[in-house]
Amino acid sequence: MMAAGQQPAHPAPKIGFVSLGCPKALVDSERILTQLKVEGYQVVGGYREADLVVVNTCGFIEAAQQESLQAIGEALAENGKVIVTGCLGKRAALIREHHPEVLAITGPHDYEAVMQAVHAQLPPPARNPYLDLIPESGIKLTPRHYAYLKISEGCNHHCSFCIIPKLRGRLASRPVGEVLGEAERLVRDGVRELLVVAQDTSAYGVDMGYTGSEWRGKQYRTQLTDLCSALGELGVWVRLHYVYPYPHVSEVIPLMAAGKLLAYLDIPLQHASPRILKAMRRPAAGEKALQRIHEWRRICPDLTIRSTFIVGFPGETEQDFAELLAFIREAQLDRVGCFVYSPVQGAEANRLQDWVPAELAEERRRIFMHTQAEISAARLRRFVGRELEVLVDSVTQEGAVARSFADAPEIDGVVRVQHSRPLRPGQVIRARITGSDQHDLAAVT
Repeated sequence: MMAAGQQPAHPAPKIGFVSLGCPKALVDSERILTQLKVEGYQVVGGYREADLVVVNTCGFIEAAQQESLQAIGEALAENGKVIVTGCLGKRAALIREHHPEVLAITGPHDYEAVMQAVHAQLPPPARNPYLDLIPESGIKLTPRHYAYLKISEGCNHHCSFCIIPKLRGRLASRPVGEVLGEAERLVRDGVRELLVVAQDTSAYGVDMGYTGSEWRGKQYRTQLTDLCSALGELGVWVRLHYVYPYPHVSEVIPLMAAGKLLAYLDIPLQHASPRILKAMRRPAAGEKALQRIHEWRRICPDLTIRSTFIVGFPGETEQDFAELLAFIREAQLDRVGCFVYSPVQGAEANRLQDWVPAELAEERRRIFMHTQAEISAARLRRFVGRELEVLVDSVTQEGAVARSFADAPEIDGVVRVQHSRPLRPGQVIRARITGSDQHDLAAVT
């Protein structure tokens, strides 16, 4: 019963949210959603039940831009009130050209501007701090047992095919103490796997002169090796993504061999021909990358390496493509993605000559992936008969879907486990590998 003079409680404003793009953008979405919940907004799953919709966009390549524009249009059609943020927000004129009715546009990782735009449309409600409990690590869009840990923003490279520095700015590293504090909170909230992400993870801290800070009574530099050493003390899986093959990356391989980090590196190599790498303005040569891969595997024989490559880059000849195929055969990479070159408005590569016909570029991609499938299948066969630790992602009546150290979520393969005892998501178990194909493993407990 309402007390005399007491005002009826107003329902919390409802926010719909669409998150597009890479894991770095996903972390941005998580931070915005956390702030929305902290301020008392209700986040809902449907367009029509929402009072307005926030769309976090991607603008890396043409296909991603079109997907973002389509998502904005869908939100406008279903709801009518839309705030746009993210990488495509840097191209506000393009958004306004297609969707002039959007309420506001902000750029990537500009959380304050997003909240200001939300406040302008829906003032924050009165909150009950005893009812609006938020996990210490914030709202997550991943399953509870794994989370992305973003250690820096932006990039200092000037790759000719990429506009990320124009979208997200120059490298801006987070202090190591701040990163480790977030990692510790995630682990306390139940995270069993930390996926370290940045535009260039290897460059972490160079913009800060590797200045250090204290964590758990010990000094650590804002630098990749020190960060990995500290994360290895948390007792959970730690997986490194977007690692450029600089010389100092060799310092973290012994940590993998010792079991402090997962024996896994995600290295965006993009090509192997020195001529094409120069045209791409990549920061590392293919020959040195191959030498380092061999060196790393001597230290940590089970090291799994994922990479991405571009075929059909302007000027790519049959000889360049042959060098790429020879490289992947020699490197024996475990997990590989391959994309046909896609022009991006504002990228310097658009001015290059001798563009590869689309049909030829697609044929090269097909040949590349066929070659790599044979390599991946051979690499996976080494696990058959072994017992591995796996992290359970989901459980059904047919069995469990899990991942080993060699499998990053959503982009790599899985381990399909037949189990004789109850399992739950987030559980780390030991399983005996009984079979393999080009992508996945089969196992029993």
